[in-house]
Amino acid sequence: MHRNEFKLGLEFSSLSEKSCQGSLLEEINMLGLLRQRAGGNVSWIMEQGIRAAASRAFSSSAKESMTVRDALNSTLVEEMSADPKVFLMGEEVGEYQGAYKISKGLLEKFGPDRVLDTPITEAGFTGIAVGAAYHGLKPIVEFMTFNFSMQAIDHIINSAAKSNYMSAGQISVPIVFRGPNGAAAGVGAQHSQCYAAWYAACPGLKVLAPYSSEDARGLLKAAIRDPDPVVFLENELLYGESFPVSAEVLDSNFCLPIGKAKIEREGKDVTITAFSKMVGLALQAADLLAKEDISAEVINLRSIRPLDRRTINDSVRKTNRLVTVEEGFPQHGVGAEICASVIEDSFEYLDAPIERIAGADVPMPYAANLERLAVPQVDDIVRAAKRSCFRSR
Repeated sequence: MHRNEFKLGLEFSSLSEKSCQGSLLEEINMLGLLRQRAGGNVSWIMEQGIRAAASRAFSSSAKESMTVRDALNSTLVEEMSADPKVFLMGEEVGEYQGAYKISKGLLEKFGPDRVLDTPITEAGFTGIAVGAAYHGLKPIVEFMTFNFSMQAIDHIINSAAKSNYMSAGQISVPIVFRGPNGAAAGVGAQHSQCYAAWYAACPGLKVLAPYSSEDARGLLKAAIRDPDPVVFLENELLYGESFPVSAEVLDSNFCLPIGKAKIEREGKDVTITAFSKMVGLALQAADLLAKEDISAEVINLRSIRPLDRRTINDSVRKTNRLVTVEEGFPQHGVGAEICASVIEDSFEYLDAPIERIAGADVPMPYAANLERLAVPQVDDIVRAAKRSCFRSR
């Protein structure tokens, strides 16, 4: 058996060296393929061989970039290769390879038993997936947009989120609901809503919102491996964006903790919290503020429920100011919850009123000029931070 493992290790090493000239996604997919061919029973010897080869392959890749789309796709490949209980279902995820090509190549790799094309009936296939999770499988349900999840919200909340509590812990529901969330461009009011606050209000659900490729890989792995239902809110406009990734992020064992935020940029004058696409806007705002000698600390929430209240409050106690940013509606939003947390735990540290930046409290307009006014922009964040620092003039 050791000879077979050694042979696989050599094969991976050779392919890794060749693929250093190619894409990072090809390297990751090859690692998943070899794990699958080994039947999932990879011994310590083979594991070390794979890690050594991977280390060589990625040693010069620390500054390489990966799109969020490829990060999600590679994670699905790895997790489906590692665990035969994981399967994907949704509209056009198989033959069409996903509306946004997140599931590209999965049908060919894993077959129609594990990559299931469904009819246009979210309530139906979501209910089937929840039932499969009751019986120990690990479904990943893709919604073409989270706006369509409203057709299935009864199964998500009443069937998935509450079953563990109502069964006194006897029933686990290891299921992931994923897809694009929030505003895209020119798709109108019914296809532009942010569901972060909607689902984060429900006990029993975990709600994650990745920003970068690192977030996408680490958080999706955590979601798939979690024993409880996870709502995984992606962003259509981020799929094609590239981010630098390290060898650690590309390792198949890389996984981010649920409930832990990331400080994307350290600062001392004002704290800016954001999630998903808004993190990028917050970082751009921080660059502009730095030119005016305002040092902004940017927190990428990553996890909406559970919320990393400690990181947020620790930052506010250092900067004494807070700006929250989200693209959802302002009333009962994620920013409102953050404000409540800071008022409860760190009120005496505040030197200025908290500023909330959110989407306009109206259905999303279709006209491009009005749509732009309805979602937060970099200038909105800059103005709010300057007001907080009493530098609005």
